[in-house]
Amino acid sequence: MKLKAFRLTAPLAAGALAAALGMQAALAAGTGPQSRPGWPLPVNDATTYGKVLIDRVEYAWGDEEDVLEYDIQAWYGGDYQRLWIETEGEDVRSGGEGGEVENFDVQYSRLIRPFWDVQAGLGFRRTYGPGPDHEQGYLVLGIQGLAPYLFEVDANVRVSEKGDAWFDLEAEHDMRLTQRMYLQPRFEAVVAAGSDEDFGMGTGLNSLRLGLRLRYEFRREFAPYVGVRWWRLYGETADMARADGEPTDDLAVVAGIRAWF
Repeated sequence: MKLKAFRLTAPLAAGALAAALGMQAALAAGTGPQSRPGWPLPVNDATTYGKVLIDRVEYAWGDEEDVLEYDIQAWYGGDYQRLWIETEGEDVRSGGEGGEVENFDVQYSRLIRPFWDVQAGLGFRRTYGPGPDHEQGYLVLGIQGLAPYLFEVDANVRVSEKGDAWFDLEAEHDMRLTQRMYLQPRFEAVVAAGSDEDFGMGTGLNSLRLGLRLRYEFRREFAPYVGVRWWRLYGETADMARADGEPTDDLAVVAGIRAWF
């Protein structure tokens, strides 16, 4: 009789357990029978916040010229949608004149999967001195995220107002040596579909840039670093540089800071 009673009540117990779990899930979602209108959900994923990252501000002592270089980005928004602003450039301090704003991008960023965002927006670039200054706007479409083995990747296709298109790729990896010290290898490449003499850009592979930086985090938000970086121009881009009397490659020692807030 006891065994029979157990067999009869087991389905009821299972049903009661399922109902209790369902009720708990409903309450956790803020939609249970005891919830009130206007109550917030327990997990609020609609919060907005922002960050400014000074990824690189560095002085480079090179074979041909000394240059101040920067790479800064900022964003504001939620977990899935953000306004993203990014700029890179350099200014020649000795051994030459002029400089350039490689890019100043204002983009809409959308999370498409964990650690990966697709981005689209408008950008601007400028070169100045010693000859005539040149400015240009463009459309930009890119993807940015964290690849396997913790490689940070940023890839973009840009199309200028004149219809010229080019592709740039950046990748870097933070190798933890201690709790505060990191060694960061870095890679950059630019490939163009056409030539633009105003910006010294030729068809095909334009440039490669490699770097290795050692930084020490006094705080997570502030880390000075030292390192080396090398770049070289190729093909038509190198020919344009030679015609203007500019170097086609350079090896430099760098020192700078990385900070965020």
